[in-house]
Amino acid sequence: MGRGKIEIKRIENPTNRQVTYSKRRNGIFKKAQELTVLCDAKVSLIMISNTGKLHEFISPTTTTKKMIDQYQSTLGVDLWSTHYQKMQDNLKKLRDINSKLRREIRRRNGEDLHDMSVEELRGLEQNMASALEVIRERKFHTIKTLTDTYKKKVRNLEEQNGNLLLKFDVIMIHITV
Repeated sequence: MGRGKIEIKRIENPTNRQVTYSKRRNGIFKKAQELTVLCDAKVSLIMISNTGKLHEFISPTTTTKKMIDQYQSTLGVDLWSTHYQKMQDNLKKLRDINSKLRREIRRRNGEDLHDMSVEELRGLEQNMASALEVIRERKFHTIKTLTDTYKKKVRNLEEQNGNLLLKFDVIMIHITV
């Protein structure tokens, strides 16, 4: 009696999904091992579960590095140099951004202005005027907040002082009576 066909779709129940993953993973690994023994094939199998757990099978006659090297030579692609080139391109972009930001900082400090056009200088001047306005507003806000806080503290201390004077007067009246 044969097995019934099942519809291939995501299993919604997490427990059933994990059990199916485990059984099918073991089945694939068994088939990979059979291919290695029966056909003298080099097999490398890497699986990562949805929980991030790594499972791998590699034929006993090879290593993962040898398999990746053979994969690259067969395809005529160097996976590492492609990745390295992407990293180099990204580094170049980041260095360009860094250079532009440093130049902007120097210009805002009044340095490195010699190669700027009149329009660029006007733009820099307007940007600095706007920044100065924002800084002044923030400074005045901070000063006002501190002043209000200190006024509250002074009122509180004056009130405490008044209460202490009243208590002192009461004590002095009791002492003189």
